[in-house]
Amino acid sequence: MQNQRCHFLILFIQFVSIISFCYHIMPIRGQDETNVIKKVDVGIILDLETNVAKVMHTCILLALEDYHAANRSAIRIVPHFRDSKKDDVEAASAAIYLLKDVKVQAIFGPQMSTQTDFVIDIGNKVKVPVISPATSPSLSVKENPYFIRAALPSSSQTKAIAAIVKNYEWREVVIIYEDSPFGTGIVPHLTDALLEISTLVSYRSVISPSANDDQILRELYKLNTMQTRVFIVHLQSFLASRLFFKAKEAGMMSSGYAWIITDVLTSLLDSVDPSVIESSMQGVLGVKPYFPRSHELNNFTKRWRERFRQEYPNMDQVELNVYGLWAYDSITVLAKAVQNVGTTAIPEVKKPDTKENLSDLDALGTSELGSLLIDSMQNITLKTGLSGDFRIINGELQPSPYQIVNIIGKGERSIGFWTESDGISYKLTMNGKTAKSNNKQLGTVIWPGESTIVPRGWEMPTSGKKLRVGVPVKGGLEQFIKVEIDSKTQAVTATGFCADVFKEVIQSLPFAVPYELIPFRIPDTLTLPDYDDLIYKISSKEYDAVIGDVTILANRSKYVDFTLPFTESGISAVVPVRDDERKNAWIFLKPLKTELWITTGAFFVFIGFVVWVLEHRVNKEFRGPKHKQVGMIFWFSFSTLVFAHRERVTSNLTRFVMIVWVFVVLVLTSSYTANLTSMLTVQQLQPTVTNLNDLITNGEYVGYQEGSFVKDVLKRMNFDSSKFKSYSTLEEYNDALSRGSKNGGVGAIVDELPYLRLFLNKYCRKYIMVGPTYKAAGFGFAFPKGSPLVPDVSRGVLKVMEGEFMNNIIQKWFGNETDCPEKDGMAITSDSLTLDSFKGLFLIAGVSAGSALLIFFLIFLYQNREILDTDDSIWQKLSTIAKVFDEEKDSSNSKSEMPEDNESQTATPFAASAASPEILLHLASQSPDIRISDSLGASLTEEGFSTPEPGTPVHETLIGTTEER
Repeated sequence: MQNQRCHFLILFIQFVSIISFCYHIMPIRGQDETNVIKKVDVGIILDLETNVAKVMHTCILLALEDYHAANRSAIRIVPHFRDSKKDDVEAASAAIYLLKDVKVQAIFGPQMSTQTDFVIDIGNKVKVPVISPATSPSLSVKENPYFIRAALPSSSQTKAIAAIVKNYEWREVVIIYEDSPFGTGIVPHLTDALLEISTLVSYRSVISPSANDDQILRELYKLNTMQTRVFIVHLQSFLASRLFFKAKEAGMMSSGYAWIITDVLTSLLDSVDPSVIESSMQGVLGVKPYFPRSHELNNFTKRWRERFRQEYPNMDQVELNVYGLWAYDSITVLAKAVQNVGTTAIPEVKKPDTKENLSDLDALGTSELGSLLIDSMQNITLKTGLSGDFRIINGELQPSPYQIVNIIGKGERSIGFWTESDGISYKLTMNGKTAKSNNKQLGTVIWPGESTIVPRGWEMPTSGKKLRVGVPVKGGLEQFIKVEIDSKTQAVTATGFCADVFKEVIQSLPFAVPYELIPFRIPDTLTLPDYDDLIYKISSKEYDAVIGDVTILANRSKYVDFTLPFTESGISAVVPVRDDERKNAWIFLKPLKTELWITTGAFFVFIGFVVWVLEHRVNKEFRGPKHKQVGMIFWFSFSTLVFAHRERVTSNLTRFVMIVWVFVVLVLTSSYTANLTSMLTVQQLQPTVTNLNDLITNGEYVGYQEGSFVKDVLKRMNFDSSKFKSYSTLEEYNDALSRGSKNGGVGAIVDELPYLRLFLNKYCRKYIMVGPTYKAAGFGFAFPKGSPLVPDVSRGVLKVMEGEFMNNIIQKWFGNETDCPEKDGMAITSDSLTLDSFKGLFLIAGVSAGSALLIFFLIFLYQNREILDTDDSIWQKLSTIAKVFDEEKDSSNSKSEMPEDNESQTATPFAASAASPEILLHLASQSPDIRISDSLGASLTEEGFSTPEPGTPVHETLIGTTEER
């Protein structure tokens, strides 16, 4: 007993000693300011009735505990929690209380955007930082200098959602959003993101937070009657649960539908009733901010669950979400900012100078610490944040990767990621970037109705409404479109090329498209509706589509979307042909152009002159009187045209020139004969008008198809509209062109190529297509702007055009176009040959003749060089050379063969005979018995004379020579 008393006494003395020690070592406030623990009060405003707020509340407490445990500084952050009770006024009142009575230096919260808007204004006035997880894009950090956004704005996910839509090539979507500032804030940003990928928001469905189940069901039935089957849902969990439950009831969670939910629902999926998830949300896609799993996060999650059970023991367990992680990191960043400000002095709130007639807001004063904190927090990074790389730049939390999930069973399954820099990827690397080795596709998705087939994104309305298809009704050209109305049943049927193509395209689609035809009459006057008015019926929503011979034009594409064209394009003109030119008396001159005729004639004269020069001194045939020599020049060269020359040439240079020239003549005559034959045997179709401008100049009438846009094209070409005449049948085209402008017809028909080819196929020998072809896009089917049918129908058009069906349908309605020899209206003509085709030949002939002529003169001058060496004047030298050239060249061949002893005897008679041939003729005439010696005959032969026949007496040749002279 005594030992127990002693033991108790010792413990009491130790306890008193500890208290005394603490009393003596801890300074009294105001005596040593450097060691006093300073408190920084922080206000926390949350909707504590919500699960998100309770998660954030627990995270904030753990964040402060972890910070104080890790930092043994003289500053302690003291949180002051206030409940905003889901009311904007309560949130504002809580902020005023915290600033006025508690003197907080910063405020975290509220979590709702409308509440935050009030609190931000108060924070700006008092200069106290407001760190809020509100996600509304309408809250601007730039316009509120004391506002720090501690969560990603809802607008940051819009590009991720747009990437999903683009990945599956959906052309239209419906946005379902809450009728509140929370819901409406994302719509403009989401619409813009979808427009960037050319996706149309076909409808915006607004649901009030107070809507009952019947109102939600009626809205869903309305959506179900539309074509679009892709829905983007931006609702809070309590309203989204009811929407999906009713969507299941309306049959909209089956195969063919696609649903995408935003991060506010995907991140808080655990707050949705599990029964709703399992029964009504299977196959839904969702996006949410991605935070990487780490060892620190796993340990924190265990601690958080234990602490959450302590704070809320009577509440069902909820899961830790990204909003709780952002709250943890935000408080950690705030604590670091307070530490960065310094521990030497914590400025107090500066009170206003006067206290008279002050409102509650005026009585708050301003915080001197707030400006220091905001400067420290606006650009701060927390590399080891639980939510990942927690970076605040210019007061805004920077985007992190978004995770794309597929709701399967009771939870979700990751199918990919999206980042601002790399877009969609199946996996992420350790540093949060997309892996380059992966393709840019999402994983396998189980769609609503447990389907693995990607929804097309639209369907025909389930209301039983048919596609209203407008078709033009006109009086002619029924090969393209013809509309008939049954007099009893009023049923509308369409036949023709365009109608058959449309039917085949619709049948080729992988789904049924019921439609009904609505006739639209195209009258034959200029003032009544035309094809443009038919197109406008789509933009006015009277028609759902237009088929027929409707041309794709730029001005029409402003109001409708066209499919790919199924016909050729272009605008041209058809005019009558002239009479057959085979009746022309001078057609034999047409095979060669004028310049070719002149060049050929000049070369004939030139070649004859060259041959005369080369043969004049050595050939008797090229000697004699001047008129004979001139005649020989023309006769010899032109006789080669028909290869009738019989003159013998002796010079090798002449033979070389003649070989080349005969080849040139052969080519010329062959080409002339072939072209003349073509002109005389092939029908020549020459247009009466070769240029449309001639029609304007001559003031002629121009025809076009009634209701066609060609009328506007003619106006732009400066045609007088009073000269226009419209027709509707091929027979009317023929009649108008046959009569001509002067007889009540037209000078030309301007129309699109399909019509003109059909016309020429019927009247191919009377008319011809002229002028340039003005480009057009061809015929296409028209649908409303953004219609999801356009891509599928365009693919159907390509499929039909590539198959055998198109050839069969063309043969069916237009016949065999090859039956007309002038196919496509193009005449088969043989143009006159031009000089360009023979320049090479003439060049070779000219060079060869000129070279021979040059060589001859060089040799001649060399042989007579003694003349050039004299002292005579140049004129005398030229005169002497000319006389020598005109003299006949002596032949020494026979003389060299005779014996020397007989030279004196034969020289005199031969010289006499050569000098005076008249003597020989005189002797022969006086005495018939006189015969020329063999030596004389031999000498004459050697001089170049040719005998018609071998063995003919020489006197016959001499007689012939006398007659020629």
